[in-house]
Amino acid sequence: MSSEQIIAILVASGIVAALGIVVGIFLGISGKLLAVPTDERADAIRECLPGSNCGGCGFSGCDALAVAISKGDAPANACPVGGDEVGEKIAAIMGQDAVAAVRRVAFVKCSGSCDKTRFIYQYYGDSDCNRVALVPGRGSKACAYGCTGLGTCVKACPFDAIHIVGGRAEVIPDKCKACGKCIDACPNHLIELVPATAGYAVRCFSQERGKAVREMCDAGCIGCGICAKICPVGAITVNNNIAHIDQDTCIGCGKCAAKCPAKVIISPFVQPVAESAEDTPA
Repeated sequence: MSSEQIIAILVASGIVAALGIVVGIFLGISGKLLAVPTDERADAIRECLPGSNCGGCGFSGCDALAVAISKGDAPANACPVGGDEVGEKIAAIMGQDAVAAVRRVAFVKCSGSCDKTRFIYQYYGDSDCNRVALVPGRGSKACAYGCTGLGTCVKACPFDAIHIVGGRAEVIPDKCKACGKCIDACPNHLIELVPATAGYAVRCFSQERGKAVREMCDAGCIGCGICAKICPVGAITVNNNIAHIDQDTCIGCGKCAAKCPAKVIISPFVQPVAESAEDTPA
């Protein structure tokens, strides 16, 4: 190799090295000038959150919630999984007074267990409620509005708070974190969040008329309206042949449950569902 070639290689190497240094300096300066300022409180809040990323708070995950709380776009007790303990820690970081959140629990609005509902055929196929919702009758049970019992909500729950018992989904209150994943998973919209202290709730979602309901299920709301008439505070309404209790208004007097001819108004969390050998695996 000639001396000219060696010099050319050294010059080229020097140019590349110089360019690398210039680019490195430029990127370093740009990174500082264009850096987005971060709120140290967001990092501290994120450390307090459980990391479930369940979305029950209404945000895409714990990172997004931490940023929202630090900016004042969400309350300190917004995490349903962490509960009051996490809420108190975050409130301290934000310099706020801790406010206890109303604990909510998922409630399945269906009483149609296998011993109470009628069946129109035997279903053989994937254990997926969304798939069976596409077949005639939305499943093998006569009531197209009820729980199919195939356990899509069970699979969606990250806390093992739902089991299939007697062909119907049941929530274990002590395990439920109100993340809402079961609500999103249910194609029949049978699950709602109600206060853990709720006195009464309607365990049915059928919108058929009374005669049809009785033909399909022994435990369905017939839409008679007696509960709405007897409620002293107007907490019950009947729309589309189904009764619903406004939990913010209900005083838990129990008059509706006592007069309900179908016996579908119950105290939802008085006797939590226990894990047992009767549970049907999803």
